[in-house]
Amino acid sequence: MLKKILAVVAMLCATLAMAAVDVNKASEAELDGVKGVGPVTSKLIMSERKKGEFKNWEDFIARVKGVGENKAATLSQGGLTVGGASYKPMAAADKKPMTDKAADGAKAAGAKTKEVAKDVADKTKETTAKVVDKTKEVAKDTKDKVVATTKAEPAKPAASAKK
Repeated sequence: MLKKILAVVAMLCATLAMAAVDVNKASEAELDGVKGVGPVTSKLIMSERKKGEFKNWEDFIARVKGVGENKAATLSQGGLTVGGASYKPMAAADKKPMTDKAADGAKAAGAKTKEVAKDVADKTKETTAKVVDKTKEVAKDTKDKVVATTKAEPAKPAASAKK
């Protein structure tokens, strides 16, 4: 009889240890007691909760920095709930695929980006060629002026030394 009572008490203790901790109602200490929640995370949760209760797990993930789908699953397994609900990750089939219209828009945007990049590259080549041509022209003009100046002014004889 004593063994049965001890077994029931042990099961009750285990149940209490795994009792759900609602993120909207728990104290900072209770949050710290959840496996996977440390002091930093519990402070972040409390800070975000001051702005308003968490509506659901998606809201919780969006508002608490460092919590993604994997962390949410771990916290839920550790006993954390949002509004009494455990985290249920969205199945791949539930995630909305890109619509045909959105896919066409993405393709068109990609094509437009490539077209713009090609135009920019072409304009850059043209501009570079113009700059090179202008530089050559200026260099030739400068050389011609130097040669003309040198020919126009005859060299002055050096002053002879006095005896």
